[in-house]
Amino acid sequence: MLTDKSKKIEFTSKKSSFKHAGFFSQEFWRSSLVHWIIIGTIFLDLASLAVLALYIRPIDLPIVLHYNVYLGVDVIGDWWQVYFLPIISNLFLLINTILAHFFYQKKERLAAYIFLLASFFVQAGILIAISGLMMINY
Repeated sequence: MLTDKSKKIEFTSKKSSFKHAGFFSQEFWRSSLVHWIIIGTIFLDLASLAVLALYIRPIDLPIVLHYNVYLGVDVIGDWWQVYFLPIISNLFLLINTILAHFFYQKKERLAAYIFLLASFFVQAGILIAISGLMMINY
């Protein structure tokens, strides 16, 4: 027969293991480096969405979606297709954040930081691409 003290110890051990089992584990989300990288990435994403919202208006005419230095304009499409760039970068951010969390739990901190930094650089590249498209179109 279990005593009250052993039941209490068993209950608290289950409670503490359950607390760290979720995606929002305390250790990953409390890291200041993770905070700053994700904040910077979200800032770049919001900046790219702001540039798109400022310049892109629904029109019937096609707009330039890709410019090549050697060939010039090589992809033309509708105005709403420009929004695929931030959508793809947000999916990349989501997948890399999940992978970074997985590797952080496995004590592979460097791999987790590399995944988060890759998301940051992808967002920076998308912002540069959107800025270039806005310069070409307007």
